[in-house]
Amino acid sequence: MKFGNYPIYQRPLKVKSILVTQPKPESEKSPYYDLAKKYNLKIDFRPFIHVEGIAAKDFRKDRINIPDHTAVILTSRHAADHFFRICNEMRITNMEELKYFCISESTAFYLQKYITFRKRKIFSGKQNINDLLEVLKKHKKERFLLPCSDIAKEEIADALNAHGIMFTKSTIYRTVCSDLSDLADVKYDMLVFFSPAGVTSLFKNFPDFKQNTTLIAAFGSQTSQAVVEANLRLDIQAPVPEAPSMTMSIENYLKKNK
Repeated sequence: MKFGNYPIYQRPLKVKSILVTQPKPESEKSPYYDLAKKYNLKIDFRPFIHVEGIAAKDFRKDRINIPDHTAVILTSRHAADHFFRICNEMRITNMEELKYFCISESTAFYLQKYITFRKRKIFSGKQNINDLLEVLKKHKKERFLLPCSDIAKEEIADALNAHGIMFTKSTIYRTVCSDLSDLADVKYDMLVFFSPAGVTSLFKNFPDFKQNTTLIAAFGSQTSQAVVEANLRLDIQAPVPEAPSMTMSIENYLKKNK
């Protein structure tokens, strides 16, 4: 994988191409498109990882009975999709009294895909588990189910335990590396990561990858740590006080390195 065909001692004079390791934005109003237009960049999107559901027969091996719970904590759209998928595969339909606690308002709004809002009790935080904890602490008597992936962030479970919230952690989907073989001869000046699994996927697909002059950006402390532990140079990090988003951090870098 080439990702920047420059001598190891020479940084690119100008960033012209960026690969974002996420799905292409659904909205044309994405800040990435504004960034591309403003700086005349070629920005491509390609997920380095994807999600696969755990089959119902494998879920049963954990001996978790969903109807035993009175509430479910949903930390993402993936969690919502696979929770309802598992319920459907196991023919669990009597969930009218189940309460839903969502990590954000957007996740809560997404539930309209599966349930009728006016008939259900739905609560949400603003964006992270700390916001949601304020709501959860008011409902400590509930028996919570936490659907998650095989690489779920331990900080969520740790936060729930720290506040005495009883819950059952249930793995219902797994994160796997995508096949990136078609990128073997593609060149980019910058590579943008959003999860440690994305970094893992890079080396699984291209074991001999050499960074050389390729710029690497990472969102989140765990992703940044994964980049460093992979012996890669971390050029751009987000969020930071002056740039809470990835696009803002990239733009700050472009401004400083004209």
